[in-house]
Amino acid sequence: MRIIAGELKGREVKSPHSRRTHPMSDKVRGALFNVLGDIEGLTFLDAFAGSGALAFEAVSRGAKSVTAIDRDSSAHKILEQNAKELRASSVKVVKANTGGWSLHNMEKKFDILLLDPPYQELQLDLAERLIKRHLKSGGLAVLSFPGSVKPEELANTELITAKNYGDAQLVFYRKKA
Repeated sequence: MRIIAGELKGREVKSPHSRRTHPMSDKVRGALFNVLGDIEGLTFLDAFAGSGALAFEAVSRGAKSVTAIDRDSSAHKILEQNAKELRASSVKVVKANTGGWSLHNMEKKFDILLLDPPYQELQLDLAERLIKRHLKSGGLAVLSFPGSVKPEELANTELITAKNYGDAQLVFYRKKA
């Protein structure tokens, strides 16, 4: 997997070999950042980071900082290795259960939340808590769902758009003021 655009364009991102992760395809990742547009100076939470491909794509395109969380040991190891090899000091790598991290960091706020959980564990209640606690007013949350799942309404959000890419879809929510 390679970074698509920005200052790290073309650099390789290694992927963990785990059933708990499902790397987002280059096509879907590119579409995600095309919809987001200019992200210069914005802060991100990548709550189910896996390899960190979304986090590294964000900093490559000008994000100010990204907190990348994953609880899976092999994913965390690869995430740390990728951050080191890419010299991505603006990516903070955290090994934790996202829900537990959230409880202990309730004061942390972000402009954009990237929520790409394992498809067998979508945890929409956790997504709502993360949006409520960690997304700035007016900020965007992007959820990756299986392509066959109807997008859910989430509390305190406005569903902006849903884009289907076959076996995956991206659903964009804006947090209400």
